[in-house]
Amino acid sequence: MSATGLVPMVALAPAQGPQHSGNRLLVAWRGDQGLEHGAFAELGSYLRSGDVVVVNTSATLPAAVTAEGGLLVHLSTQLPDGRWVVELRRPCRAGSLPFGDGRVGQSLILAEGGRVVLDDSYPGGTTTPARLWTASLDLPGGLTSFLARAGRPIRYGCVERSWPLAAYQTVFARHPGSAEMPSAARGFTPDLVVDLVVRGVVLVPVTLHTGVSSQELGEPPYPERYQVPASTAEVVNAARQRGARVVAVGTTVTRALESAAGATGVVHPARGWTELVVTPERGVRVVDGLITGWHEPQASHLQLLEAVAGRPLVERSYAAARAEGYLGHEFGDFHLILP
Repeated sequence: MSATGLVPMVALAPAQGPQHSGNRLLVAWRGDQGLEHGAFAELGSYLRSGDVVVVNTSATLPAAVTAEGGLLVHLSTQLPDGRWVVELRRPCRAGSLPFGDGRVGQSLILAEGGRVVLDDSYPGGTTTPARLWTASLDLPGGLTSFLARAGRPIRYGCVERSWPLAAYQTVFARHPGSAEMPSAARGFTPDLVVDLVVRGVVLVPVTLHTGVSSQELGEPPYPERYQVPASTAEVVNAARQRGARVVAVGTTVTRALESAAGATGVVHPARGWTELVVTPERGVRVVDGLITGWHEPQASHLQLLEAVAGRPLVERSYAAARAEGYLGHEFGDFHLILP
């Protein structure tokens, strides 16, 4: 069984890049436990007028930078004091693997004249070998200019070749800050957005900047920066009052909304850092439905799915997706969970 106890440790086949962009959609209903196979372009046919779809406006950074010694440095999250959480990786034929031999005080020269100094393991007190580090960066020209010259999108072994940064941006991307693509929104196109609006579906934004995932280790998510605007909180609360459904586009949106919600499910404007981990025990207070991809068996995201859908439906959905050859990872197919 997986780390969450939900699904057998058999991953869905990975999509290899944008040319395999998943357009299939498995729809799962929590009420009657029903499943239906469709196309993501038909998303509007599963939604109702008045439903609120909440999207993440975070844009993906070219957060992988080459360092001396044949290493890669993945920039994960900028901390309030200006330092960064980073991960050291060693390139391999298909992506990269964790590099566990970093040490406190180590200084690495980056491409284009940058430098990173490893200040401490992250979070502090982590036993060695550390996967993540708190680091001080010296980036000539500043972050944006430096990454434009020296950075490229983070890529793991599930994707066999590099793709340009544009392939990792969603149609909603406005605010750069994510180490990895908020990939649940990758299937949206301008035409699909227009179709949803014509059908009376309301789209509203939040922003949550994703850090690096733990592809190999299945760790829980670390604190991430987020913002829920007052206008979004108002629309979501009004929808709940009138009985409309609130559908989150991705686990990032779910984390942001649930972080901004009080005990009664009222969403408040919020901005800052969230440490919330959405689990079946905690449950969800705001989110009725979820659009997501297909996650690794070890991924902590599966706990969030179970919180939204319940364990039996998640197990049935993953079994059906495997049987039908759905593709996983950031360029894969999609999963819509509805009440």
